[in-house]
Amino acid sequence: MRSLLFLCARRLVGHPRALRRVLALVPAELYPVLFRAACLDGRTPALPPLLAAWPFPLLSFRHLLGHRHHDCHRDCHLGDKPSKPCVQAVILAVVAQLRRALDEPCGGTRRCRLRVLDMTGLQDDDAERGPEGMSLWSGTVALAKAALEVSKHHRECLKRGSKRHKGPLGASVAPQPVTVEVRADLFVNAASFAVLRDALRAGAAAPLRLKCRDFHAEELSVAGTVSLLELLDPAGVRRVDLRFNNLGLAGLCAVLPHLARFTRLLSLKLPYSNVDVRRAAAGTDAALRCLAEQLGKLPALRELNLGSSRLSGKLRQLLRELPFCSLLPGDVAFLCQSPHAPALQKLDLSGHDLTENLLGPLGRLLEESSASLRHLDLVECRLTDARLEVLLPALCRCSHLRCLGLFGNPLSTPGLKTLLRKMLVLPDLHLVVYPYPVDCYNHELPQPLPGSGWVFEDAVDEERLAAVNAELCQILVSSGRADAVWTTNLCQLGALDYFAL
Repeated sequence: MRSLLFLCARRLVGHPRALRRVLALVPAELYPVLFRAACLDGRTPALPPLLAAWPFPLLSFRHLLGHRHHDCHRDCHLGDKPSKPCVQAVILAVVAQLRRALDEPCGGTRRCRLRVLDMTGLQDDDAERGPEGMSLWSGTVALAKAALEVSKHHRECLKRGSKRHKGPLGASVAPQPVTVEVRADLFVNAASFAVLRDALRAGAAAPLRLKCRDFHAEELSVAGTVSLLELLDPAGVRRVDLRFNNLGLAGLCAVLPHLARFTRLLSLKLPYSNVDVRRAAAGTDAALRCLAEQLGKLPALRELNLGSSRLSGKLRQLLRELPFCSLLPGDVAFLCQSPHAPALQKLDLSGHDLTENLLGPLGRLLEESSASLRHLDLVECRLTDARLEVLLPALCRCSHLRCLGLFGNPLSTPGLKTLLRKMLVLPDLHLVVYPYPVDCYNHELPQPLPGSGWVFEDAVDEERLAAVNAELCQILVSSGRADAVWTTNLCQLGALDYFAL
């Protein structure tokens, strides 16, 4: 239920002219609720006057629109995410405010106290974004262009004022400009590389300063990747995600030394980097030793994703998240003995053929990590009912497990029911993504090719599948676990992030 205060705020932001007239009389503590109402109702004309008179040093989208605020408009089709026009309006309002401050350094802009704009966590991935949401790529480009516009205006103001502001010895003594730090997650590819590079080069001298939290780069060269990493302020960077960059072992060895200055880096994701140690090549072992040495220089690192890198037999030279890496039984056995095992929180072994040779080591790994493991992905691992039954005792010991991904495995409806009943002992397990049961297909299916899973969506009998879903839900309800989600929607797994564990 929305409060009377929020309903009044919605009414006021719906009349921008009236809002402008009364803002001088509005107490500071009412600005956050007015901002929430304007964003969640899409009242973009109300945002510029709110930003122009913002009474706090910080404006954080996450804090103002987060779930802890019960006044939020829950019926908004984007949930707690503002639309693209609203985000653009906020950026433009900050640019306009800084331009006014540069034009009139001693003028009437002092009422705005905004110094930090926090836009982290604002944009969604393309698969989850609503029809009016802003992508991470678009948000990055918008911020970079805004920073360049303010920087250009700053230089022009300095040129105009150089003759007016002279000290006794002729030195320029122009007043220091108002600055706003923008904290954001940045996504860059070849199309946006130049504009982001130029914006970051503006650096500490620009009135609008970009500070990156999570850095995502896709399809960039080694030189391009390194140049951007060197321009980032290392203090606030918690994640670096370099994907589809075709770096190879040599490229990774060239890039990783530039991460050493990111002393607070918690997550490093390097999926699809074209690393395949199965191909015999001179210098492979030396490159792996170099890679391991560079990873050892990241003292705060807690998540390492080497997805789709072929690391067969070489895991002891590296090390968290290892989907589609073609691990051998010896690799998983090494993980069991590793000092990392008791602290493992997220394990992704998707794409591995969990034959009897791998089941034993995997069971021991689950036992070693049972006190810490939060998220387990075994997608497309050829798990049958019999193989899953072997793993169940170890799975049931993972007392803090929150998420289990089993999509793309040839499990039957009875196997899923057995799994559900066994998993009821895990109080924190709130999400299980299970496969289409083999008995819900319209006809007998061919054996999938090696490396692929049991995903034949077009052959599923929808009525049978709906009946199975209803039966599983009924078991959950009757067991007092209606809060748990059991679904065949694979997208649910992608929504969970290491930092949410």
